[in-house]
Amino acid sequence: MAMQASVDQLRRLGSFLAPQVLKLIMSSSDEELLTFRQREITVVFCDLRGFTAFAHTAPPAVIIDVLGAYHRSIGPAIVDFDGVLERFTGDGAMVYFDHASPDEQALRAVCMAMRMRHRVGCLSDEWRRGGHQLSLGIGIALGEAMLGPIGFDQRRDYAAIGPVTNLASRLCAEAAAGEVLVTERLYSSVRHSVVAEPRGCRPLKGFDEPVEVYSVRGVSTHAALEYAGAKD
Repeated sequence: MAMQASVDQLRRLGSFLAPQVLKLIMSSSDEELLTFRQREITVVFCDLRGFTAFAHTAPPAVIIDVLGAYHRSIGPAIVDFDGVLERFTGDGAMVYFDHASPDEQALRAVCMAMRMRHRVGCLSDEWRRGGHQLSLGIGIALGEAMLGPIGFDQRRDYAAIGPVTNLASRLCAEAAAGEVLVTERLYSSVRHSVVAEPRGCRPLKGFDEPVEVYSVRGVSTHAALEYAGAKD
């Protein structure tokens, strides 16, 4: 009975933590858990265009229903592509990839974004029929970050810290409805498997120099199958 209770507790805890973070917590010493690691990671931010206006007018029950459908739509894509869900922020989410080469991280991230766009696009059609103008915007960046615990003794999160997270967030804010924006560096890592259009240099808040931006239109069939586990 005690063993079963422990299994149930772990399963419950696993629904609140990314599997990769739970594994790290269970297998690492206290010293290892409190140590920051420098990694090159790929960061994805996404959120719903039009959500603020929607939330100001829709009944709370409708808002919860929309968010539930949205999270159920993007969540399996994160799991399928082995992304680390750092956090949900209402209608937004931050996901990062670090357990692979930078090129593989980047391609997994883009393939995940394409699946998210497709699934939320289907939801957007349903929402429009209900009078709600909601659609997805995504930003992706590749760069150095520090991974480790933030917080205090009674409450910690395992987080990615660095300019790359801010860059992905700014790109997400710039993305139009249904658009996936990536940096030139990320596009260079996936250019043989991804179709994208240049969007020029854009000034982004918090960055001294304009950032060269690409809008991703799609991925090759081979890449989609290889990194999606051939399921949708």
